[in-house]
Amino acid sequence: MAAEYRHNPNGRKEKNPVRRTTAFSLTVTHALSTLLQNLNLSRGAEQMRTVKIFFMTVFSTALFFSFAGAAEKPYVPEAGSDEIGAKKTAAVPYDKSLPDVLIIGDSISIGYTPYVIEGLRGVANVIRIKGNGQGTRFGVENIDKWILHEKPWAVIHFNWGLHDLKRWANGRNSSNPNDPRQAEIDVYEKNMELLVSKLAGTKAKLIFATTTPYPSGVVPWRDPEDAARYNDVALRIMQKNGIQTDDLYTAIQPKLAEFQKPKNVHFEPGGSKFLADAVVKSIKAALEGK
Repeated sequence: MAAEYRHNPNGRKEKNPVRRTTAFSLTVTHALSTLLQNLNLSRGAEQMRTVKIFFMTVFSTALFFSFAGAAEKPYVPEAGSDEIGAKKTAAVPYDKSLPDVLIIGDSISIGYTPYVIEGLRGVANVIRIKGNGQGTRFGVENIDKWILHEKPWAVIHFNWGLHDLKRWANGRNSSNPNDPRQAEIDVYEKNMELLVSKLAGTKAKLIFATTTPYPSGVVPWRDPEDAARYNDVALRIMQKNGIQTDDLYTAIQPKLAEFQKPKNVHFEPGGSKFLADAVVKSIKAALEGK
């Protein structure tokens, strides 16, 4: 049976929902077994077969929803994200003769990717992962499928950090500064090391984009100084592995008053365009071998 407690991604001990679910399934299994044995005494073989199928269907359904209830809450976009009410942009035809560029990131990259696609039109096929790349834990769980591709990636432009440093409790975002971060900085470092090793295995030219700054008072709670702290950890890893960096944190810093949404981590369209220009420049340099 699963352990009664487990360590969450922050290294903290918490009740294991799998243990609770396993105990529930054993209890229901025993009850059904007793019931079916009693029914065997008074039912014919064909009737018993129908009854068993019925009860096992009910049991399977109950077990499924028990596991679903124990799982982490579904991802919900944060206020101000371009994930909310985003308009679909016209698809750019895929050109087999051009190199393929992969973008991995959170909602900040969702905001700037359409401008990057336009900025690299005729230069590269820009492909972004589906949805929000979230934090490093989610990245570790999905990186293998994200990097799977028909032909070798020429460039992979990636970022994690903004979700790792937000407050997180009971499987959801938290506005309580006393709650743990989704991934404390030591866990972030460990996850980033693993992710970089996976990305390096593609043989693509890698570019790490630093996490962009944000003001105090954002929801969910994030300490403003954590962006620089987490960036420092990531940059040490990039330097150790010889990976190019795209310092979006420094680039956007003087423009925050102009481009950042009030008390929000996200940017107005002008801010996303500003970030995209920096991303396009870094990708072009990588493609040109500079």
